[in-house]
Amino acid sequence: MPISRIAVGTASEASNPDALRAALAEFISMLIFVFAGEGAGMAFNKLTDDGSTTPAGLVAAALAHAFALFVAVSVGANISGGHVNPAVTFGAFLGGHITLLRSILYWIAQCLGSVVACLLLKFSTGGQETSAFSLSSGVSVWNALVFEIVMTFGLVYTVYATAVDPKKGNIVIVAPIAIGFIVGANILAGGAFDGASMNPAVSFGPAVVSWTWDSHWVYWLGPFVGSAIAAVVYEVIFISPITHAELPTADY
Repeated sequence: MPISRIAVGTASEASNPDALRAALAEFISMLIFVFAGEGAGMAFNKLTDDGSTTPAGLVAAALAHAFALFVAVSVGANISGGHVNPAVTFGAFLGGHITLLRSILYWIAQCLGSVVACLLLKFSTGGQETSAFSLSSGVSVWNALVFEIVMTFGLVYTVYATAVDPKKGNIVIVAPIAIGFIVGANILAGGAFDGASMNPAVSFGPAVVSWTWDSHWVYWLGPFVGSAIAAVVYEVIFISPITHAELPTADY
């Protein structure tokens, strides 16, 4: 069971150069991802004079996030594992691939990266707000919670299948693009309902900069629950304990 491999880590890990470099890589990757993803939405608002969302706008948002996440995961993969998402880090922690202390470093770096990206966007656009994630009309918090759980399950399951599984082989080469694709596809499915976050840090940055916290808890609880389910399912059913035991516990 993956629960037996969960590790807290040691206090010295907080000052370990490798851990700090990994956290910095997560900060930079998150900044790249949020700046492009949120920036695409702000550009759409600029071009349409803050008009209502259209199917073209949804497609543009999906493409921007898919492309940006592909790059963000790729540039961080060799340093931090390219999590670029607190929910992905949580899934890796539950599977015993990263310690709790390093996870906390990642979460702090990821949230800071998102906030800095949103501040940079606000400054570079002359004060245009980075819109916080919100629920569409007729969508309850429970509808949105299920959306976030299912979408994040798909994302973290994809991460496990292409990047974490010790039997992954050459498929690891396409892991960043597969991860980008599932996020883009999920935005097409859920973007019109709750914004399709799947990433607590992506929701956190705009919420801080715009100071809008309506139903914000949905964008933390949903992704963490979806991630936990995906991690446990993949670890218990698809990763052999014997195969896992033969490999060192580390970031993917």
